[in-house]
Amino acid sequence: MLTRLTRPQALAVCAAPVAALLATAVLAPLPFSVAQPGMTADVLGENKGQQVITISGAPVRKTTGQLRMTTIEATSPDTRVSLPQVIDSWFRTDEAVMPRDAVYPGGGDVREIEQFNRKQMKESQDEATRAALSYLGWENQGIDVTLKLADVGGPSAGLLFSLGIVDKLDGDGSGGDLTGGRVVAGTGTIDAEGRVGAVGGVPLKTQAARRDGATVFLVPRDECSEAKAELPEGLRLVPVTTLRGAVDALVALEKGTGKVPSC
Repeated sequence: MLTRLTRPQALAVCAAPVAALLATAVLAPLPFSVAQPGMTADVLGENKGQQVITISGAPVRKTTGQLRMTTIEATSPDTRVSLPQVIDSWFRTDEAVMPRDAVYPGGGDVREIEQFNRKQMKESQDEATRAALSYLGWENQGIDVTLKLADVGGPSAGLLFSLGIVDKLDGDGSGGDLTGGRVVAGTGTIDAEGRVGAVGGVPLKTQAARRDGATVFLVPRDECSEAKAELPEGLRLVPVTTLRGAVDALVALEKGTGKVPSC
């Protein structure tokens, strides 16, 4: 036997599944990570009690200033990020919503991701060393470089590692420091040929850099627009595409001669 529902009854019946769907959407985990500015580390000095760059087989300069690599901190791959968290982070400048696959490209569980990030860091360090020694023309001189940076994974510190090696071995090429005594920060991958690649999370990294005293930030040129969108006051962007270009820009900035690239 069929009975006809009144309009209020029909609306109530329809509203029940809609409410259930909305509740599911609000509570269901989403494929995102929430990121914020992370730690920075001066590659010319120590991090957690360990020298970041150790060089043997060649004289090492005493440097001034800082070259700070930058990071982001993201929710772990097994953290459930819900719709309210995404909405809240979307409207904040000190947080960013990023696809989980972009933050953790290795996929898999937490252990596999950590292994992947450590592998990327090791490869980045090797490439950074080759790029720096090749730039200096010292790749066949028996120089041994050890890079240590605790609790940091991924390839985005490559450019800063290379610059740190160059600064420790040769400075600006004429007795001065690449930094000019400044706190210089930056990000960017690097390959053995010295080409700088884009990374991700640049607006958060500029915030971390400024928080820790940087006045200059080296950014992969392809990420200039993203970096400019939320640039902290007092931080100068210097776009780079190669290690040589980064060194030239820092020397020009230090000596006050030549044109310093800008975004």
